[in-house]
Amino acid sequence: MSWLDLNADLGEGVGDDEAMLDIVTSANIACGGHAGDETTMRTALRAAKARGVVVGAHPGFADRENFGRLRLLLPPDELDASLRQQVRTLVEIGEEEDWPVRYVKLHGALANMAAEEPAIMALCLAAIEGLVDDMAILAIDNSAQAEIAEAMGFCTIREAYADRAYQANGLLMPRQMPSAVLDDLPAITARAVRFATSGEIVAADGTVIPTAARSLCIHGDTPDAVRIARAVRDALGEAGVELRSAIWNRAASEVP
Repeated sequence: MSWLDLNADLGEGVGDDEAMLDIVTSANIACGGHAGDETTMRTALRAAKARGVVVGAHPGFADRENFGRLRLLLPPDELDASLRQQVRTLVEIGEEEDWPVRYVKLHGALANMAAEEPAIMALCLAAIEGLVDDMAILAIDNSAQAEIAEAMGFCTIREAYADRAYQANGLLMPRQMPSAVLDDLPAITARAVRFATSGEIVAADGTVIPTAARSLCIHGDTPDAVRIARAVRDALGEAGVELRSAIWNRAASEVP
């Protein structure tokens, strides 16, 4: 591919958001569930606006103790209300700051559950549907997330991960497993270049996974996240890949 969106999860109270915003083209801002509050949301949104970085809401389980990475079984109405409140809060701040929220990306355990279970993804999308006209969804490729988002008519941007190991079925390796979070810089940059130039990701067992993703994520809370992001950006540039947001326009037909 000649271009690629580079996104990061920010506003989580860890890492260096300012430095990451100098690198990425899309920012997934924590909106009060697993992390963040109105002050951190506004700060991250203003910093993104100053750099022209597209912003999205990054809701998850309201479980700060576990950073939203513990799987919870919630009543549907409770999950609906939580997601709706999180996304609405960031959307309203975006309107106040004249830098609109253009997409939603689920966080942590909720994201993994929605990748595996179509019913969970459908519930999450129903919670945010109608909050913003033509809201886009940043969804894990080769998963129920992307399948259901497209089936429900959302502008869907498929996503892959630079710093996470994959299972052979195309889903992410659970974080509790050894080597689930990657820290080998040469391996991460090589993966990013292969992903961008060949549309392939190699799973932990060596399986080659074809991918149609156009956005690549680097977690802002990963150790050395800024160093990783810079190295990935530079490697992609050397490979002739332009970095720009995949969500520059809300109309699905106009996403290049």
